[in-house]
Amino acid sequence: MNVESDTLTHFFAGMQFVFCSEQCKDRFVAKPHLYIGKPGNPSPKQQGRRVIKRRVFKLEHTIPEDIKQGIIQSLDEMMGVKQVDIEGVKIEITYDLLEATAQQIETTLETTGNLLATGWGEKLKRGFIHYLEETEIDSLEHSGGGHCHH
Repeated sequence: MNVESDTLTHFFAGMQFVFCSEQCKDRFVAKPHLYIGKPGNPSPKQQGRRVIKRRVFKLEHTIPEDIKQGIIQSLDEMMGVKQVDIEGVKIEITYDLLEATAQQIETTLETTGNLLATGWGEKLKRGFIHYLEETEIDSLEHSGGGHCHH
């Protein structure tokens, strides 16, 4: 990617790297070898790999249309977010883990919610966080690993 500005830079391994966004810089700084590899071992990004994740979570209340559109717009602007669907209380986000982290999405949801309406930042953040617990419980339920004693 050609980047015109050098305002988002980072030095690593004696080289200067320039980034198109703060999101890209943060991802690189956290795990540079995911993007530049190591001698003789190309990175997942250089290999063209994608790590697609899908997160579905529910809120307690139906999301009003204006808030729904604001959430979709802010997530669509993130690099790595492939799809956002919101219907009723359910939010589904599909993203490439090599381009966007759950933490970055959580922060975007919280920030966007706070900008759109009082209390929505916390609602979105809590819904996103509780996804992990609900997913684990659903996995246990569907795996047949649990035993019922009468």
